[in-house]
Amino acid sequence: MRKRSKIILISLSLLSGVILALGWPEKGFPGLLFIGLVPLLFMEDAISQNHERFVSFSVLFYSWPGFLAWNALTTWWIYNSTGIGSLLAIILNSLFMAIIFEAFHFSKKKFKSTYYGYICLVLYWISFEFLHLNWDLNWPWLNLGNGFAHYYTWVQWYEYTGALGGTLWILISNILVFELVKALPVRAFSSFLPKRETLSPKWLIPALIVWIGFPLIFSIIRYNSYKEKKDPVSVVVVQPNLDPYTEQYSVPPNQVISRIMNLAAPELDSNVQFLVTPESAIQEDMWENDLQSFLSVQLLKDIAGKYPDLNMILGGSTFRMFKPGEKLTHSARKFRNGDGYYDAYNAAIMINSLPGLQLYHKSKLTPGVESMPSFGIFKFIEKYAINLGGTVGSLGTDDIRRVYKTVKAPPASAVICYESTFGEFFSRFVRNGAQVMFIITNDGWWGNTPGYRQHFSFASLRAIENRRSIARSANTGISAFINQRGDPIQKTPYWVPVALKGTINANSGLTFYTRHGDYIARAAVLTGLPLLLISFFLPGEKRKKLKTSFRNGKNNKHI
Repeated sequence: MRKRSKIILISLSLLSGVILALGWPEKGFPGLLFIGLVPLLFMEDAISQNHERFVSFSVLFYSWPGFLAWNALTTWWIYNSTGIGSLLAIILNSLFMAIIFEAFHFSKKKFKSTYYGYICLVLYWISFEFLHLNWDLNWPWLNLGNGFAHYYTWVQWYEYTGALGGTLWILISNILVFELVKALPVRAFSSFLPKRETLSPKWLIPALIVWIGFPLIFSIIRYNSYKEKKDPVSVVVVQPNLDPYTEQYSVPPNQVISRIMNLAAPELDSNVQFLVTPESAIQEDMWENDLQSFLSVQLLKDIAGKYPDLNMILGGSTFRMFKPGEKLTHSARKFRNGDGYYDAYNAAIMINSLPGLQLYHKSKLTPGVESMPSFGIFKFIEKYAINLGGTVGSLGTDDIRRVYKTVKAPPASAVICYESTFGEFFSRFVRNGAQVMFIITNDGWWGNTPGYRQHFSFASLRAIENRRSIARSANTGISAFINQRGDPIQKTPYWVPVALKGTINANSGLTFYTRHGDYIARAAVLTGLPLLLISFFLPGEKRKKLKTSFRNGKNNKHI
């Protein structure tokens, strides 16, 4: 019976992983996310009700397979760029999730209250997602609120809560469904779990309908009633389709500029206000101490001279040499054949008729590619750094979210690739004054997989959160224009070199979320951390010694 019990618990865990994966963008149906954690809650409840029969950390051990399945089924495409790196990402992220589930079980047991346990689950999980947005091993890809990226009409209220509001929606929905299933006279569950007091379906059913239904109805009404204020901005985005594995870092800069302009030229005229190219489009290893001397910059300045009202945003790799005595950053690198130091950057460069160049340095760096862990326990990951052809190792970052000064166009900002998955980070550009937003990215590393399609869908959430139109330039992914409701109004096919011309509306208003950011997460951290600390000091129940008959697997009628 004990072997059968283990199989049942692992099966419940794996079932959760599969349901969550089936609910994930871009092919999944997000309604499944409302029940995805229910099998895991049954698994935890079975262990909780029979805790004397299980060793410590059983919830962690049994929940890990489910989270491993969810991570593997939804982010397996990382393998296209690195085998070891993808395994580490999947294993570590699923382990972190299992630790959160174990912490929920631990606090529930210490508080001796199922409902205090539920509060802890919600607070701990949201705190974990917030941590995942703000530490060296950041990987917010599977934050639960991102699950509605392809069904963005369901979450127009993200302009008030951000994507973490979606996480709260999913967590409480799962708890209500779990309590409802337990309360129903279903033979399969009544024979599996020991009897204990449950909440009445008389209020669970209405509560569940209201909790899921009200946000949906509000969102649909908001989607259909939202009207953009007319403030047109003419934009051309270029998808040059430089193969990141064979071309991007070997084609001479003048040929890259030529390819970009051959695509863009037919679409350019005196009315176009922005020309946007992808992340890392220019690979000339330009030194910021003397940018004007580089061929790529000179060629682009010549183009700007032909279109004096054009604002060009280009992705490139830049470097900056530290002056003697200047304070070094944590990412500073020493010259191999000298005593000086320098920083390397993934940059978005603004070139227009104004004097000088405007630079923004990517600041949410991809772990294992652009950022190495700075704390001891995870330092071993550094030797598995993913080499995507450019500069490997920790890059320099910016302290501010830059808004470009433009010529005859609204203030604008560009976020680079991975940065578009960070809600509050994205909103800081808007709060600083950006009226239109650009995403420049290079999604070709993952091949024709769900990776680039998932990444593209996340842009709709950023548009809703801030009510900003977005122009997206991808090297080998999907380039598009996205309106303030999250609708892609024009988009390119995958792996096709093309320039796309369109009009998007600028907006100067600030949403509640733009002004206040991830306030839900901060509230969760401020309340969840004290609860976790308190639970450590509460007396626990003494584990009863197992009788011989029980150790032999007898009297196991509930598990």
